[in-house]
Amino acid sequence: FAAQRHVLTYMEDAVSQLLENREDISQYGIARFFTEYFNSVRQGTHVLFREFSFVQATPHNRASFLRTFWRCFRTVGKNGGKYSSICCYLLTAQEYHCLLQLLCPDFPMELTQKAARIVLMDDAMDCLMSFSDFLFAFQIQFYYSEFLESVAAIYQDLLAGKNPNTVIVPTSSSGQHRQRQPPNDCNPLEGVEAPLFYQCLESLCDRSKYSCPPSALVKEMLSRAPRMTFYGFLMALAKDQGINRALGALPDKGDLFLDPAMDQELEKLVAQVSGLSVSGPASSSADTANMPVRNSPRINSPWKPLHHRRKMDAESEGSNEETDSSEN
Repeated sequence: FAAQRHVLTYMEDAVSQLLENREDISQYGIARFFTEYFNSVRQGTHVLFREFSFVQATPHNRASFLRTFWRCFRTVGKNGGKYSSICCYLLTAQEYHCLLQLLCPDFPMELTQKAARIVLMDDAMDCLMSFSDFLFAFQIQFYYSEFLESVAAIYQDLLAGKNPNTVIVPTSSSGQHRQRQPPNDCNPLEGVEAPLFYQCLESLCDRSKYSCPPSALVKEMLSRAPRMTFYGFLMALAKDQGINRALGALPDKGDLFLDPAMDQELEKLVAQVSGLSVSGPASSSADTANMPVRNSPRINSPWKPLHHRRKMDAESEGSNEETDSSEN
């Protein structure tokens, strides 16, 4: 169970965070730190602003990052202030990458480009994409990254008439298959035999230690056509709502722009802000002007904020010294 849930990964990360911020954590206790850390893991907020190596470290981390990206930027798909399946805003791959980097500063551009290529096929990479198209393609590329690397290798071997059973399942640190691009398969007459393709993928899923889509859904998908191209397969994965539900990170496409829990939190926040702007019984404009400004409480994450706060305090002290010297 511990290995399946990657408990050791989170324990190591928690201890690392504890040692890094031990001076500040000692003020409120180690037990509270571990409680907050594992609560954040359970809620999926533990991947916010973390390095890419940690974000991709476990399936739970990947699903949490996908869910966070959707919840943070789902308003990109808003149309006229109402939630709709028709996206109003279209962005390029570079612009979507900028959004990803807001959550993970060192997120690699290569993954963003691969996700965009699923949507755009052989079109120019600076073409515009809707939020929903990019999101579901990105979900497949990001969550099943190692699986897709092996699929690309299998597809090439089948095209060349080779035995794909010799394909090595890539590791997270191996770049052997990352530069291995499948040939142009936009021509519908090209591709490989779907039944043979499925046999190879079924064997891959059986021996792979990485996340793979459910074999039954892949079989159903490949049974719809006698031949299948590589990007046709990726697009089918991205559009399949059964695979989306099995992964469990994103809602169905029809509910993509609905998030009642987040909307409720936003409504509470707006109400609080509105309440702060109301002065109560109006006496005079002077009384209103003299009202103290209330700052919203800042909720710190259980990882790395303490280190950043010390850094900010040091910068603040430096700026004060400069101000004092200028006044003198």
